[in-house]
Amino acid sequence: MFLSPLALMMAGALITPLALAEDNLPLLETVGVAELEVQPDMAWLEVQVVSKGPDGAYVKKASDKAVAGFISRLTALGVKKEDIESANLSLHPEYDYEKGREVQIKGFSASRQMTVAVRDLDKLNAILEQALGEGINSVNQIRFALSDDSGYRAKVRQLAIADAQAKAKSLATGFGEKLDGVWRIRYFEQVPVRPMLYKAAAMEADAVDRSYESSAITLSDRVEVSYRLKQ
Repeated sequence: MFLSPLALMMAGALITPLALAEDNLPLLETVGVAELEVQPDMAWLEVQVVSKGPDGAYVKKASDKAVAGFISRLTALGVKKEDIESANLSLHPEYDYEKGREVQIKGFSASRQMTVAVRDLDKLNAILEQALGEGINSVNQIRFALSDDSGYRAKVRQLAIADAQAKAKSLATGFGEKLDGVWRIRYFEQVPVRPMLYKAAAMEADAVDRSYESSAITLSDRVEVSYRLKQ
């Protein structure tokens, strides 16, 4: 590839003063990491309501009845209505594909997913019992979470910063050098690892283990720091 003299001059001009300064500076680069395990204080419960019948009106009525009954049982346990979310009804015909016959509709299937925020984990077993009641066909997922993780995120971030600082001081001392302040910081927020009790696309009610043990949520953070060394 041929570059004209003008293009070469422009390419040289793209070298920033920061890059030139970095080439001339003695730097010490460190990575600070930290992890913090926190016990969850809530859980998200996802259940599936599936109804089948001869016609759309029948399955819709059955689905509505199951949803209303579940909401009633949840509110009796102290779950607030704003913590219960019900998705739109999905209605599909079911076909008979018997060989040698014209394809016919043999009935209808209706499905609806419900999501419940369980803010009192002591009630999770009782809520699971109610979830497996009449009309609820499967428990898709239980995911433990924190109602507010901002304080824990700030704490693990400070731990990562402290780790970077400690490493920098230790390395500088070990090599007989002295730090002369921070030159550059690179930081990307990390995503917490949220434990899941189980996840199944179509778990039958009698296959669900009704006992549970909440696992800790792991919050991690990482920061990259470049320190100047005294010359």
